[in-house]
Amino acid sequence: MKETMSTEQMLQGLKHYRRIARQDMLRAPETPHPDAFLAHAESRRALYVDLGTHAEKHAPSDVITHALELYQAIPFSTGTAEHEYPDLKGRENALENFFLLVGLDPKTRREARSRRPKMDAAPVVPAPASDTPSELTSG
Repeated sequence: MKETMSTEQMLQGLKHYRRIARQDMLRAPETPHPDAFLAHAESRRALYVDLGTHAEKHAPSDVITHALELYQAIPFSTGTAEHEYPDLKGRENALENFFLLVGLDPKTRREARSRRPKMDAAPVVPAPASDTPSELTSG
């Protein structure tokens, strides 16, 4: 992993990703599968908010550990149609974006990925709900 980023840098990066997800939510009606595209974007945005809320109370290394735990809980949806499981795929995509943001070592991500459950062997894990407002939850 590259040099550890500060909480402020992490929050700024998450805020940027949240804005991209918001833009995607607005353009969902223009896509071939608007409901799936919207769900994917909403799922990404919610995960960025959750990580931001966690980052406000924990050290950056703890936020990365939390993100890896969330990632390991997502069942594989590889091989399914593009518009299927948009919530799972959105969370997976958001976490992978976060790992790029923080410069997570690819080996660490691969190890976490290898621990993920298969779709048929795992219950679908609901998206984490953020009950604490943060600067990321506005607009």
